[in-house]
Amino acid sequence: MSIVRAAVVQDNPIVFDRDATIEKVRSLVKDAASQEADLVLFPEAFVSAYPKGLDFGARIGMRLPEGREDFRRYFESAIEIPSPATDLLGTTAKENKIYLVIGVIERELGTLYCTICFFSPAGELLGKHRKLMPTAMERLVWGFGDGSTMQVVDTPIGRIGAVICWENYMPLLRMHMYSQGIQIYCAPTADDRDVWLPSMQHIALEGRCFVLSCCQYLTRKDCPENFDTVQGDEPDNILMRGGSCIVGPLGEVLAGPDFNGPTILRADLDLNKIPEGKYDLDTPGHYARPDVFQLQVNLRKQNIVTAWDTNLKDPFEN
Repeated sequence: MSIVRAAVVQDNPIVFDRDATIEKVRSLVKDAASQEADLVLFPEAFVSAYPKGLDFGARIGMRLPEGREDFRRYFESAIEIPSPATDLLGTTAKENKIYLVIGVIERELGTLYCTICFFSPAGELLGKHRKLMPTAMERLVWGFGDGSTMQVVDTPIGRIGAVICWENYMPLLRMHMYSQGIQIYCAPTADDRDVWLPSMQHIALEGRCFVLSCCQYLTRKDCPENFDTVQGDEPDNILMRGGSCIVGPLGEVLAGPDFNGPTILRADLDLNKIPEGKYDLDTPGHYARPDVFQLQVNLRKQNIVTAWDTNLKDPFEN
């Protein structure tokens, strides 16, 4: 498929309400699909919150009860993978015949992860990527991913992968994605600064791929009443101002950035432009110099407990 129509959604979830947020996702996907989108990307942590401005009651050496309550609300609005929530997201992709790439807060045991899920037009969950390195105070509420979820998904519309927010500032992670032949590089984020766009242009140029990035447009009135954000309680206070964009493999801006409010940005991606870009720069190929530089990547899932019956095969054997 040479031409792929991509849509990036810049909007807000129903903060701390998983079910209502998924219903909103269904409406937004329908809107994007009505414009003949093949792939729809949602921001980081869209289901159901990137709780910008909360401190979860953390101080050095102490935690406040109010922070524990905030975490409980966050935990209760997260999703398990797989679950009825992911089934519904898959159904949404199937009903609209699109590839859906969406940021969720995943829970497993007692830990939350910032995760991206990939769904096919058949409704199948193709995979997930857990954020490897939460940034700053994100580490208070999110666990760390491992190398087992850094895959690029091969699809009829191209090779699709996701790198979340400031993971995009991890050069070795980017090289791993390039080495898998990524063509549609999804960069969902919560970074709404002016410098984000040149970062996306750099990645598109470096990887000779299309880069899709989207950020929430979130105001104080989109959050619950008892949401004690440092930005204050004025309803129109902007907590995240968007800045979503689509960039081509030579760094050209195809759509955005948009800072004006909720929107859906669209662009047609001509995948033929990728080999044209590789002509003079292929970072994991003819520009790599493996005689000087080599990267080792641990793709093994990291388990805290590995249990097996002594009568069965040793799980550590190949």
